[in-house]
Amino acid sequence: MPATFAEPPTIADLLHDLGDISPKRIRLRPAPGRATEKDVVRIEAQEDRLCELIDGVLVEKIMGAKESLLACILIRLLGNYLDRNQLGVVLGEAGMLQLRPRLVRIPDVSFISWDQMPSGEFPSVPVPSLFPDLAVEVLSRGNTAGEMTLKVSEYFAAGSRLVWIVDPETQTADVYTAPDECRHLKVTQSLDGGDVLPGFKLPLKELFATKRRR
Repeated sequence: MPATFAEPPTIADLLHDLGDISPKRIRLRPAPGRATEKDVVRIEAQEDRLCELIDGVLVEKIMGAKESLLACILIRLLGNYLDRNQLGVVLGEAGMLQLRPRLVRIPDVSFISWDQMPSGEFPSVPVPSLFPDLAVEVLSRGNTAGEMTLKVSEYFAAGSRLVWIVDPETQTADVYTAPDECRHLKVTQSLDGGDVLPGFKLPLKELFATKRRR
């Protein structure tokens, strides 16, 4: 989707611009192109439903229990790391972030460095104007390749330095250090925090093992 929203002529064009997602995920009130950050906050408060805002279009976030479990494990491990390394904060699957005006994304896991918060305090507003230094998306049924490509490009355009796309079905992960620089990891390999989270390392085998009783 272009940086400045232009109303597509058909529903098919709109779906294509959003990454060929299901039309069931698009909210029609407010009308596509007219929604704001206030609508994101209102729907979450009144309906307990999470919506992302893409150039004025409300798109419902999807996530199953299995994906939530993996996200929680990542949050716990990243939280433990940040207890030892005071680099920033970690947000979960309801952490709404305004990447730019009319664009709100909700990564499944976000690490945000203190460098973005000179006051040393996390903003109290519902949708802070912050970007994830590390964004993690755990693929759910219904996510599309086009949707993920769009998200990755938006994250890096906003300032992100690292994006992990975790696939529970194949037990793999794609690690992006730029929109066009991706490394595919198999279950025998490990996620690495790189320059964003120095010293953080998580074998994928250990992450996916949390779905089974030990």
